[in-house]
Amino acid sequence: MFETIAAAQLPVVVLLLVLGTVAKVVTILKGVEPEGLSQMGPAVLVPERWRARMLLLCAVVELGLAAGLVATSHPLFRWWTVGFFAMSTFVLWELRRRRPDVGCGCFGEMSSAPVGLRSLGRTVVLTVMSVGLAWQDGGGWFPVPDLSWVTIVSALGGLVLIALLSPEIEEVVARIRYRAPCEQRPVAASTALARLRSSSVWQSHAEMLSASEPTDTWRELCWRFFSFSGRTLQGETVDVVFAVYLSGRRPAVKAAVVGANAVIRLDVEGGLEGGAVKPMPETVGVSA
Repeated sequence: MFETIAAAQLPVVVLLLVLGTVAKVVTILKGVEPEGLSQMGPAVLVPERWRARMLLLCAVVELGLAAGLVATSHPLFRWWTVGFFAMSTFVLWELRRRRPDVGCGCFGEMSSAPVGLRSLGRTVVLTVMSVGLAWQDGGGWFPVPDLSWVTIVSALGGLVLIALLSPEIEEVVARIRYRAPCEQRPVAASTALARLRSSSVWQSHAEMLSASEPTDTWRELCWRFFSFSGRTLQGETVDVVFAVYLSGRRPAVKAAVVGANAVIRLDVEGGLEGGAVKPMPETVGVSA
């Protein structure tokens, strides 16, 4: 019975390793600022320029352990997994003692909350699960070929226990229920620029641009603006200002060609809108 329960925890351990890998890689790809990485577990132990690499190293180790547990029968990967979770427990204990403001970073930016007893308990449980796996013969999924009720209930029980010890689940639920408005959501300028360059508005103005990189970029609420130097067919020097909306699957893209004294034209995704635009008057009457 004990061997069946211990072997049934293999999918749970592998799942946690894979989820940890994916979350860390996503955090790195999203371009979290160094200040954010300084709140994620082992990253606080290295200089600022090495923090992203430290997070990536943890992801690579987790992925390697997960692959080894599934693909090979060699016990080395299982004992390495025991060592990994045991070391993680020690690191979290030290972080809780020395840096109570730092999160564990176990699942990237989702684990930025200060290390608590639940996070510590999770690594302890994973260490115990890994020890149970290390004592089993065979490797990969071979220890659990027969999906008996004992195996299924044991695996589900281990998964529920890990879920109860994971504060990240509450963070995910909170983000879904209380999603920040568009004006407050962080969106990388590179993401908006990639959306701009795939739009029809960009293609219709490409020949007018003097350079492929913007001279200036800024954000206002839900819009990211990019300013490019350009020249019309008549040889007039202009600024081509693009605006990319930062929400939606296919966000709107607009462009304004600005001459020395006026906005020459406005474009939106899908074609011309309004044609030539008159310059604004120097003074505008305002009624009290």
